[in-house]
Amino acid sequence: MKPLLLLCACALLLAQGAAFGQSVIDVSKSGTVAATFLEIPVGAAAIGLGGAFVSVANDATTLFWNPAGAASFDRNEVVVQHTTWIADTRHDFAAIVMPLGSFGTLGLSFISLSMPDMAVRTIDRPEGTGEFFSAGDLAVGLSYARRLSDRFAIGFTAKYIQESIWHETASAMAIDAGTTFRTDLLGGLTIGASLSNFGTTMQMNGRDTRQFLSVDPTKLGSNDRIPSAIELDSWDLPLLFQFGISTSPVRSEEFRWTVAVDATHPSDDYESVNLGTELAYREFLFLRGGFNSLGLKTAEGGLCLGVGLVSTPLFEGFEVKFDYAFRSMGRLDNVHVIQVGLRF
Repeated sequence: MKPLLLLCACALLLAQGAAFGQSVIDVSKSGTVAATFLEIPVGAAAIGLGGAFVSVANDATTLFWNPAGAASFDRNEVVVQHTTWIADTRHDFAAIVMPLGSFGTLGLSFISLSMPDMAVRTIDRPEGTGEFFSAGDLAVGLSYARRLSDRFAIGFTAKYIQESIWHETASAMAIDAGTTFRTDLLGGLTIGASLSNFGTTMQMNGRDTRQFLSVDPTKLGSNDRIPSAIELDSWDLPLLFQFGISTSPVRSEEFRWTVAVDATHPSDDYESVNLGTELAYREFLFLRGGFNSLGLKTAEGGLCLGVGLVSTPLFEGFEVKFDYAFRSMGRLDNVHVIQVGLRF
């Protein structure tokens, strides 16, 4: 029970520090960054653990949480995830991880947030003009991870980010970096840390920012077709630092019990803590539970539950895994996440 007590003590200290930070500073900077879709968690296993996944990092969604976790893979892995997100939006994630021996591990990931087309409305035509517009976000990342020793690994992701709405788009480049360190303490305690979305700013531009002005509207015959462009503000990406620890106080041929805790420090909100636990039976059936955003006053919901199942190999060397997660969002719609993975 010592590992569990240590993790609980760390979680309480981190939550107390987060609550103290909120009492001292009343401004959270919410709504001051672009590309907030990058803050939506991915992976049914990770969400089922309450987002405490930075040090666990044991499936292909680690490219999102901590790219260094990919260095421990000994087989190729592909995951595809679909989430019916809040406000009738759709959030999708796909990733592939390919270990290449002594060279290291390569990974490719894709994130998309989309929504149904919406009617164009004006003051004169509030019921719609007959036109429709769309809005969506995407991010594509290329990752590399490598073991520097049998205990220590590093990983990096370079990614392209784009947001669009009707005729306007904004794009940016960013880098994620992470590390993992495995010890022999407390049942194999693992430490993980990651820095996400360190990159350029985003600025919307497009044909709708082009306007025509009059030189002097008070004078007859002045040129009223002087082209001009509206320059919109640029916004930073949602920089995020995460630090986590995890361990398995129970490990046998039948059962494995893992507990994890993460501390998060975003650039646009207060600090918070994620807690999670997983009970695995013969590495075949996985039951998960967790709570995210502990210590964050403005968080909605927080309870997370999940289940995972590994199929018997359909072909030699091929293994399919199904994962499901439920995330409570309080006054908002609850979120259901479905993920399918293939190892070969």
